[in-house]
Amino acid sequence: MAGNKKTNDKSAKGGEKPAAKGKGKEDKTGEASAGKLKAATSIHARHILCEKYSKKEEALTKLRDGTKFDEVAREFSEDKARQGQSGLIEESPALGGSLGWKIRGSLDATFEKAAYDLEPSTTANPKYVEVKTGHGYHIIMVEGRK
Repeated sequence: MAGNKKTNDKSAKGGEKPAAKGKGKEDKTGEASAGKLKAATSIHARHILCEKYSKKEEALTKLRDGTKFDEVAREFSEDKARQGQSGLIEESPALGGSLGWKIRGSLDATFEKAAYDLEPSTTANPKYVEVKTGHGYHIIMVEGRK
Protein backbone atom coordinates (compact mmCIF):
# COMPACT_ATOMS: atom_id res chain seq x y z
CA MET A 1 0.00 0.00 0.00
CA ALA A 2 2.65 2.53 1.04
CA GLY A 3 5.28 0.85 -1.15
CA ASN A 4 4.69 3.15 -4.11
CA LYS A 5 4.77 6.35 -2.06
CA LYS A 6 6.85 9.07 -3.71
CA THR A 7 9.70 10.38 -1.57
CA ASN A 8 11.10 13.15 -3.74
CA ASP A 9 8.52 15.75 -2.74
CA LYS A 10 10.48 18.90 -1.83
CA SER A 11 7.80 19.92 0.64
CA ALA A 12 8.14 16.77 2.75
CA LYS A 13 6.02 16.75 5.88
CA GLY A 14 7.61 17.17 9.27
CA GLY A 15 10.20 19.70 8.19
CA GLU A 16 12.94 17.80 10.02
CA LYS A 17 15.53 17.70 7.24
CA PRO A 18 18.16 20.19 8.41
CA ALA A 19 20.78 17.46 8.48
CA ALA A 20 20.73 17.07 4.71
CA LYS A 21 20.45 20.72 3.72
CA GLY A 22 23.32 22.96 2.75
CA LYS A 23 23.78 26.61 3.61
CA GLY A 24 24.56 26.04 7.29
CA LYS A 25 21.92 23.49 8.12
CA GLU A 26 24.16 20.45 8.31
CA ASP A 27 24.19 17.89 11.11
CA LYS A 28 27.51 17.43 12.87
CA THR A 29 26.66 13.87 13.93
CA GLY A 30 26.23 12.56 10.41
CA GLU A 31 22.59 11.65 11.06
CA ALA A 32 20.89 12.85 7.90
CA SER A 33 17.37 12.27 6.59
CA ALA A 34 17.36 8.50 7.12
CA GLY A 35 14.37 6.61 5.77
CA LYS A 36 13.36 9.32 3.30
CA LEU A 37 15.42 8.12 0.32
CA LYS A 38 15.05 5.14 -1.96
CA ALA A 39 17.73 2.54 -1.23
CA ALA A 40 20.86 2.87 -3.35
CA THR A 41 23.68 0.43 -4.04
CA SER A 42 26.10 3.15 -5.15
CA ILE A 43 26.54 6.89 -4.83
CA HIS A 44 28.57 9.56 -6.60
CA ALA A 45 30.12 11.51 -3.72
CA ARG A 46 32.30 14.56 -3.19
CA HIS A 47 33.97 15.56 0.02
CA ILE A 48 36.20 18.13 1.63
CA LEU A 49 38.68 16.57 4.06
CA CYS A 50 40.37 18.75 6.67
CA GLU A 51 42.75 17.56 9.35
CA LYS A 52 41.94 20.50 11.64
CA TYR A 53 38.54 21.57 12.91
CA SER A 54 39.32 25.25 12.28
CA LYS A 55 40.05 24.62 8.59
CA LYS A 56 36.81 22.66 8.23
CA GLU A 57 34.96 25.61 9.77
CA GLU A 58 36.57 27.97 7.23
CA ALA A 59 35.38 25.69 4.41
CA LEU A 60 31.85 25.64 5.86
CA THR A 61 31.84 29.45 5.97
CA LYS A 62 32.67 29.55 2.25
CA LEU A 63 29.87 27.06 1.50
CA ARG A 64 27.39 29.09 3.57
CA ASP A 65 28.45 32.20 1.67
CA GLY A 66 27.44 30.52 -1.60
CA THR A 67 30.78 29.33 -3.00
CA LYS A 68 30.39 26.18 -5.13
CA PHE A 69 31.30 22.92 -3.37
CA ASP A 70 33.95 21.92 -5.91
CA GLU A 71 35.67 25.30 -5.59
CA VAL A 72 35.77 25.03 -1.81
CA ALA A 73 37.15 21.49 -2.12
CA ARG A 74 39.96 22.70 -4.40
CA GLU A 75 40.89 25.38 -1.88
CA PHE A 76 40.46 23.57 1.44
CA SER A 77 40.51 19.78 1.03
CA GLU A 78 43.59 17.95 2.27
CA ASP A 79 42.69 14.59 0.75
CA LYS A 80 45.97 13.50 -0.79
CA ALA A 81 45.14 10.41 -2.82
CA ARG A 82 42.39 8.92 -4.95
CA GLN A 83 42.75 6.15 -7.49
CA GLY A 84 41.81 7.66 -10.84
CA GLN A 85 40.22 6.03 -13.88
CA SER A 86 43.64 5.77 -15.49
CA GLY A 87 45.03 3.82 -12.54
CA LEU A 88 47.15 6.81 -11.53
CA ILE A 89 46.86 8.46 -8.17
CA GLU A 90 45.01 11.74 -8.51
CA GLU A 91 44.41 14.24 -5.75
CA SER A 92 40.77 14.62 -4.75
CA PRO A 93 41.01 18.42 -4.32
CA ALA A 94 42.07 18.80 -7.96
CA LEU A 95 38.90 16.91 -8.87
CA GLY A 96 36.72 19.25 -6.81
CA GLY A 97 36.55 16.67 -4.04
CA SER A 98 35.05 14.02 -6.31
CA LEU A 99 35.36 10.45 -5.10
CA GLY A 100 33.48 9.09 -8.11
CA TRP A 101 30.95 6.28 -7.83
CA LYS A 102 31.29 4.25 -4.62
CA ILE A 103 29.46 1.03 -3.78
CA ARG A 104 28.24 0.14 -0.30
CA GLY A 105 31.03 -1.24 1.85
CA SER A 106 33.82 0.59 0.03
CA LEU A 107 34.00 3.61 2.35
CA ASP A 108 34.70 4.29 6.03
CA ALA A 109 31.54 3.17 7.90
CA THR A 110 30.83 6.58 9.48
CA PHE A 111 31.43 8.39 6.18
CA GLU A 112 29.32 5.87 4.27
CA LYS A 113 26.31 6.08 6.58
CA ALA A 114 26.26 9.87 6.33
CA ALA A 115 26.76 9.86 2.56
CA TYR A 116 24.05 7.28 1.83
CA ASP A 117 21.59 9.27 3.94
CA LEU A 118 22.07 12.42 1.84
CA GLU A 119 19.83 13.53 -1.02
CA PRO A 120 21.61 14.19 -4.31
CA SER A 121 22.38 17.83 -5.00
CA THR A 122 24.58 19.99 -7.21
CA THR A 123 27.89 21.68 -6.47
CA ALA A 124 26.20 25.06 -6.99
CA ASN A 125 23.51 24.33 -4.37
CA PRO A 126 24.92 21.50 -2.24
CA LYS A 127 23.16 19.59 0.51
CA TYR A 128 25.95 18.45 2.76
CA VAL A 129 26.73 16.85 6.07
CA GLU A 130 29.77 16.87 8.34
CA VAL A 131 31.36 13.79 9.90
CA LYS A 132 34.59 13.05 11.73
CA THR A 133 36.52 9.88 10.93
CA GLY A 134 40.02 8.64 11.64
CA HIS A 135 41.12 10.58 8.54
CA GLY A 136 39.84 13.94 9.82
CA TYR A 137 36.82 16.17 9.36
CA HIS A 138 34.72 15.59 6.22
CA ILE A 139 32.10 17.73 4.55
CA ILE A 140 30.21 15.38 2.24
CA MET A 141 27.77 15.91 -0.62
CA VAL A 142 26.22 13.39 -3.02
CA GLU A 143 25.66 14.12 -6.71
CA GLY A 144 23.95 10.88 -7.72
CA ARG A 145 22.46 7.61 -6.48
CA LYS A 146 21.77 4.33 -8.21
